[in-house]
Amino acid sequence: MSFTLEGPVLEGTLVRLEPLDHRHAADLAVAAEEDRTSYRFTWVPTAAEVEGYIDAQLTRAAAGKLAPYAQVEQVSGRAVGVTAYWDPRLWPDGDSLCAIEVGFTWLAASAQGTGVNTEAKYLLFRHAFENWGVARLDLKTDARNSRSRAAIERTGARFEGVLRNWSPSWAPGENGGLRDSAIFSIIAAEWPDRRARLEQRMARGLERRQPTADVPAPN
Repeated sequence: MSFTLEGPVLEGTLVRLEPLDHRHAADLAVAAEEDRTSYRFTWVPTAAEVEGYIDAQLTRAAAGKLAPYAQVEQVSGRAVGVTAYWDPRLWPDGDSLCAIEVGFTWLAASAQGTGVNTEAKYLLFRHAFENWGVARLDLKTDARNSRSRAAIERTGARFEGVLRNWSPSWAPGENGGLRDSAIFSIIAAEWPDRRARLEQRMARGLERRQPTADVPAPN
């Protein structure tokens, strides 16, 4: 039986990754209209485009090319962004997954820097390596997007280089054009170390979010 790309619900402390559906549209419309200054190189729909955006992602999913997720903030229950598994590559026998990309990621401005992105990546990476047994996991971004490149590097992914004219550009005024893409990866042999580092990073983040206990005044 050949491999079918289907992403299950992935549960974390800060975020729950749910298969993307039109029930997430209202939340995503609000999320997408927060401060958009960080979206210059990223495909993020406007509020009016969210329904069509979801349709496009579900069409890709039906073709077996994508497993899209809504990133649902645990504390509020609101969808604050999206992410996806993308571009599955199978072993020659076609029965199992060799490699997968994590991409199509964006978050509302208010969710950026909160630890949601780190935990979402951790959940996606862990499922890919430990449930699907992939040999390689890819990430890529517009080579000009220094913010995205720094965020990817913080996950422990290794920078492999820039592929010229590799992907469609989402930058304003470049519709129909191609961009240079910065390529990153984690391979299976690296995953135990990357997992430990991500878990340490997430633990430190949760500690910083804990309320500080009142300290008794000295006698």
